[in-house]
Amino acid sequence: MIKSELVLRIAEQNPHLYQRDVENIVNAILDTIVDALARGDRVELRGFGAFSVKKRDARIGRNPRTGETVPVSEKVIPVFKTGKEMRLRLNGASNGASGASGAVPTGASIAARAAD
Repeated sequence: MIKSELVLRIAEQNPHLYQRDVENIVNAILDTIVDALARGDRVELRGFGAFSVKKRDARIGRNPRTGETVPVSEKVIPVFKTGKEMRLRLNGASNGASGASGAVPTGASIAARAAD
């Protein structure tokens, strides 16, 4: 899904909002996340995941075509780690592991089954 498809889907789910307003909201959210990452902050959206930045130190790399060594400068890369709820929804939906009730097994329920 690309950003324009996301805007369309949100606008369809919220007919009381104009599409241009939804687009402005989506852009504002994404810009806020990018600005926070640029400051080095961590952005956590409960149930969805966390955005953060990771610093990669400068190093000596190699040009794969010529084999010549080249300096690679220090850089900051964005990192996304999924939240627990998202992982459960993705894994439960893909392999049906959550069972008929949709409940996620806990450590206690697993230990109880093992004792039987």
